[in-house]
Amino acid sequence: MDTFIQHVWANKVTFFITFFVVFTGTYLLLVAVDALPEAPIQDGQEQAQASSAADDVSAQEVDASQEAVNQSNSQPTQENSQPALAVTSAEMPLSISIAKLDKTIDVLNPISRTIADLDTALLDGVVRHPDSATLAQEGNVFILGHSSYLPNVFNKNFQAFNGIQDLQWGDIIEVTSADTVYEYRVEKVYRARAQDVTVPIADTGNMLTLATCNSFGSVDDRYIVEAKQIDKRAI
Repeated sequence: MDTFIQHVWANKVTFFITFFVVFTGTYLLLVAVDALPEAPIQDGQEQAQASSAADDVSAQEVDASQEAVNQSNSQPTQENSQPALAVTSAEMPLSISIAKLDKTIDVLNPISRTIADLDTALLDGVVRHPDSATLAQEGNVFILGHSSYLPNVFNKNFQAFNGIQDLQWGDIIEVTSADTVYEYRVEKVYRARAQDVTVPIADTGNMLTLATCNSFGSVDDRYIVEAKQIDKRAI
């Protein structure tokens, strides 16, 4: 052993040069094949790295989602490109006047058929049911409105159809569109349970039906007025 050490020491320069070349060559080889050992990661560091990676993925997803939203907003869909109504405003009732009751009431024409949306529209006037005829169609224009006999109401539209039960045959109701006044003559007035009310929509001539209601979903009695168109005139 002493002899070996003495031999190495005698040739120490050659030994260190050889050692340096072998070590450096081995290190570079391990780097090239990604075989160097890595320091162990503590639990906290591991969670932090995982969280960072998750944040990166989440950010990418948000960016992608935002880009999709922007593209959607910039390109109209087929549904949005279609007109909201299949008829023009000139065919829709805008107000109804009942001279005998000294009333002129706004008429709303909602597209939605849901009870909630129809009830919301009733807060601003009376409502033409979206499944009924327009003023330009042969059929029945079906209009519903609130009635209330409380002495004080915050919204006067809750009393929009007060008194229609007092109408009689021959009384005149005028319905106004954007350019025409349609005149109807009262034919029949009656009271009915909500579930018993059947309003024909089409192929009944040019008719108008008024009905009181607490809500589109209620089963309370309703007063019904049926009227027939007898004239129309341009405004």
